[in-house]
Amino acid sequence: MTAISANEGATARRETGRDAQPSPDALAVRRTLAEIRPVADEATSYFYALLFTYSPHLRDMFPAAMDAQRDRIFGALLTAAEHIDDSETLLRYLRDLGRGHRKYGTRADQYPLVGEALMYALERYAPRSWNPETEAAWVRAYTLMSQTMIDAAAEDEAVAPPWWDAEIVSHERRTHDVAVVTVRPDQPYAYRAGQYASIETPWWPRVWRSYSFASSPRPDGLLSFHVKSVPAGWVSRSLVHRARPGDVLRLGAPAGSMILDHSSDRGLLCLGGSTGIAPIKALVEDVAEHGHRRQVEVFFGANRDNELYDLDSFLDLERRHPWLAVRPVVAEYSSVGLAGQLPEAVRQLGPWREFDGYLSGPPQMIRKGVDALVSSGIPAERIRHDFVGSLVPDHTGPAASHPQAL
Repeated sequence: MTAISANEGATARRETGRDAQPSPDALAVRRTLAEIRPVADEATSYFYALLFTYSPHLRDMFPAAMDAQRDRIFGALLTAAEHIDDSETLLRYLRDLGRGHRKYGTRADQYPLVGEALMYALERYAPRSWNPETEAAWVRAYTLMSQTMIDAAAEDEAVAPPWWDAEIVSHERRTHDVAVVTVRPDQPYAYRAGQYASIETPWWPRVWRSYSFASSPRPDGLLSFHVKSVPAGWVSRSLVHRARPGDVLRLGAPAGSMILDHSSDRGLLCLGGSTGIAPIKALVEDVAEHGHRRQVEVFFGANRDNELYDLDSFLDLERRHPWLAVRPVVAEYSSVGLAGQLPEAVRQLGPWREFDGYLSGPPQMIRKGVDALVSSGIPAERIRHDFVGSLVPDHTGPAASHPQAL
């Protein structure tokens, strides 16, 4: 097994265009991913068994129950590897991960240990595609990934804490399973509309879940999140059913690339499903605050009328801003909006060639929504959403498009 050094990343970096032919390394990596996909659960279990056997001190960085958490580091590593030839997207994703890992206490000398366990797991569970050339490609990919994360963490250390303590100042139940949680961080917290933060509750130590900011940055420094309780969702159920004003949460660093380009004059076509409408609301507020009046079309998707929990505030924004149109879309019969599936409604009201696309919601909605936007005339490079894990399932509900690792 080839040794992996965390100090080789500078020589491993390379720039590749989005439309370029896949590099030999990318082809080798993708062959491995295709082979390992059907046995991802077994490979993940083997990866952690190796990691904790040879590096038992790392076990304390993980929650006591690994049922939901165990897929995250492995899934994040493989998600990054899938984008090896998209240097801009990969760099942004890895830098977010590197900054986010500071809250776990991750050190630079731990990355080679993770890399070794990853290589052994890939060798064992992708035997048909594994050979010396494939191994060398994965070593180069992981070296680039780990060094990018290490560099980002080191840069962030000089300007930000590893986490923020944040007191809940307001807890508003909108439906039986949705709450709007507003917190006050103990230190200034800089973020951009469309981004998200990982949250740890006092009831589930070392279990972090990601939630989007539901407003653009506010003068009072408060942060709001829309949280939907999902079955077996430890963090989401705690935040909806157990949290109260005065409780203190931990926040990781802001992350995510679903931010606006205020130099563009194109309209914005925004799709939000369930609590995925939260970052869409932040984007609308961001447009309003910058004073650049672009046409903004918001599609708010839900299964039933009573799940349009934030519709009134969107309609209020629509009344105040003539450039904004809000279109609720409900899967079942609706008395307040369009009936049907959100992606189909987008197609029917298109084309949208002069718009940029923004999507947030459950992974299946994002996948179908991207297809709808592309078929409606929006080029793929003008569609923004945060990563949807494609190899291993995520159990975090509507925020599943925000992968976390260690």
